Amino acid sequence: MGMYVSVRGWIELDFAQRPDAERIIGDDPYSGGWGWPAKPFNWTLYLFYGGDVREGALHEIRAQVEQLAALPPVDEDGDRPRGVFVVTDERGQARCWHVRDGVVLDVPAPDFTWLAI
Repeated sequence: MGMYVSVRGWIELDFAQRPDAERIIGDDPYSGGWGWPAKPFNWTLYLFYGGDVREGALHEIRAQVEQLAALPPVDEDGDRPRGVFVVTDERGQARCWHVRDGVVLDVPAPDFTWLAI
């Protein structure tokens, strides 16, 4: 059957990046885990993800996060998407995906093992 992995987190975007983000998310089978605030406010747009998926499908979600991270800045400030995702599994392991500077860094997250399934 395979092991389940829980993925939850967010990425901060500029409102102008929303159409590109929607294209990246598309209608992938795991797109249902993505969600926007019902009533965005202030100047940052947060795109959230939460879902339990088979370990073999984790690469698909990671690919979406990498594409979102790589979105170019929309203004002269040069701000890139940034965020964090916590990934835990049934073995009790936890990792974090740190989104910054156009890339996704995968680091151990022992402080989050209490979130493991």
